[in-house]
Amino acid sequence: MAPGSRPWRALLLLPLLLPAACRAGGGCAGEGGPLEPFDALYASGVEAYYGGDFAGAARCLERALRSRRELRAARLRCRRRCRGQVRLAAPGPGAGGDLPFFGSVLRRAGCVRRCEEPRLGAASRHRAAEEVRADFQRRVPYSYLQRAYIQLNKLEEAANAAHTFFMANPEHMEIQQDIENYKTTAGKVSLIDREAKQHMEDYSAGVRHYDKEEYELAIDFLERALKGYYSEDEDCQIMCEGPQRFEEHEYLEYKAGLYEAIADHYMQVLACKHDCVRELATRSGRISPIENFLPLHYDYLQFAYYRVGDYVKALECAKSYLLFHPDDEDVLENAGYYEGLLEGTMDPDSIKPRKEAKTLLRRHKLESHLLQVAAAGLGYTYTEPNYWNRYGARQDEHSVPSSISSEPEDGPRLSLAKKPMPKPDRELKEGGPLLYSDVKFVYNSQQLNGTQRVLLDNVISEEQCRELHRVASGIMLAGDGYRGKTSPHTPNERFEGATVLKALKYGYEGRVPLKSARLFYDISEKARRIVESYFMLNSTLYFSYTHLVCRTALSGQQERRNDLSHPIHADNCLLDPEANECWKEPPAYTFRDYSALLYMNADFEGGEFIFTEMDAKTVTASIKPKCGRMISFSSGGENPHGVKAVTKGQRCAVALWFTLDPLYRELERIQADEVIAMLDQEHLGPSEMNINPKDEL
Repeated sequence: MAPGSRPWRALLLLPLLLPAACRAGGGCAGEGGPLEPFDALYASGVEAYYGGDFAGAARCLERALRSRRELRAARLRCRRRCRGQVRLAAPGPGAGGDLPFFGSVLRRAGCVRRCEEPRLGAASRHRAAEEVRADFQRRVPYSYLQRAYIQLNKLEEAANAAHTFFMANPEHMEIQQDIENYKTTAGKVSLIDREAKQHMEDYSAGVRHYDKEEYELAIDFLERALKGYYSEDEDCQIMCEGPQRFEEHEYLEYKAGLYEAIADHYMQVLACKHDCVRELATRSGRISPIENFLPLHYDYLQFAYYRVGDYVKALECAKSYLLFHPDDEDVLENAGYYEGLLEGTMDPDSIKPRKEAKTLLRRHKLESHLLQVAAAGLGYTYTEPNYWNRYGARQDEHSVPSSISSEPEDGPRLSLAKKPMPKPDRELKEGGPLLYSDVKFVYNSQQLNGTQRVLLDNVISEEQCRELHRVASGIMLAGDGYRGKTSPHTPNERFEGATVLKALKYGYEGRVPLKSARLFYDISEKARRIVESYFMLNSTLYFSYTHLVCRTALSGQQERRNDLSHPIHADNCLLDPEANECWKEPPAYTFRDYSALLYMNADFEGGEFIFTEMDAKTVTASIKPKCGRMISFSSGGENPHGVKAVTKGQRCAVALWFTLDPLYRELERIQADEVIAMLDQEHLGPSEMNINPKDEL
């Protein structure tokens, strides 16, 4: 199958922009002069790919990726240089007092243009279409690259390109299979993410060394990660000073005056800068940021420095952490303990939080204040996220880690909730309360012939099923979640789906009833709470992915059908029926811990949900869907499952996947929470279930 499934309209508009060498069929041999636009190089790479010139495609695509990186680097270099050369002057009093300020603005603009033009050429050369920018954001060029490299028999390059694409597209089933093939045919075990963020790599290395109690190495990597973070933060701030285009501002059709126009553009820039905190906390290719990311550096460091005997640095980092969370009892106690260790040798009050942390937090608070002032006075829509939230219940709040059991009882503590340890084998429990009086218990794990399974009825009412089905018909898109592939599991059925955020967006726009759109949000939260309670989890369960899905039998294709609607699989590991194993490794969604399916209807034929043994053949339980019925289970190899063929009608359900690791929270869920918060502020769409959307925040 071709790497992309949608029309390449933006690319087809670019033939006149193609580098001459590419148009002539010679690939991308010629370089020199102003930087070639990355969109033109991309277009020529795609053209070469579909023309069967895989060597030319690889050259052009590699140059497109390099051109995009060099474009960003050139803009950063020039904007940084001109910041230093041309300082913005303060406005003076009286008539003409604004001239010094605007004069410095004009000089800086001229400085940037003179700096950029020799390398970049005219600015208009690098204004890529929105579709092309989206492709690079989703790493689509790497999909073409890996297939071109396959044709060239360059398996190592193909494997790295596939892995880089997969990190941003973990739902892409074909890429998952490609990566497995590379591991088999090329023996490629260590895969490289070519778009990885270095400060993230250093942070992850620091945490790994910390977990191994290699504290000196942990300090080295975490300090390097902090340095990289602040450098990336400066770059992010500078890049936000380029052109901005937010959907919520596109309604402005009037010709604004001087100050309105300045305010309009500046607020977009400011919102971009304010969101750098989230941008820098999001792992390359992941869908959600690491919560509490920047403060976590200081939390790890304060304890690591203590363990190597550097109490001054330990206190410095503890105080830096407390800038973000001044009421954190654990770190307050740690800071007091470090102060006691330093008494008699120096004044603990002379040890201050790190300057860069104070500066960033001060700037972040001022940005927030200005955005809220603009929202109140200029008609902007803005809801301030909590960028520093700490998620999950404390699991070791009142005891020091066992690894330092030789320390005095009043030694420092580190809450494991702030330390994303590898998940231990937890004690498996079930039978907890169902929380809602109308929910009916049907079968437990033993009755379903397995482990960590439960079947419930009446999770939602008949009326809610009908209302949810009406919402589905108004928002679902064929192939949603599968790159537009309308029959991702079987050619005999059409697959459609929609996310919570899409439902809320349509509701807010009036395309479906807002009350109905919010129902999708509320029932998924109800399901999450039930699963968390029934399986008696001792930490918070987070959404990993939420999807309203319908499978429709295609007429004329059901005779002598012997396939499944959804093949037997496990949700967090790669099922290997022949070896009777389930390999918990990428490209599987290894972070998923629990799954649930909430059914909306029964007026179809076939479509039974089945559990099997690891052989993917022996059925251990079969469940007939109906309105309000929910099956939930742990996501590992202990629960292989699939769906029998839907042979007539349409089968609809809300599919839910959960994780115990906040690192892998669903980005669209976070955004949906923000939409709900905004709606609540506007007193729109009150929840009938009295579910607080901040429960999971």
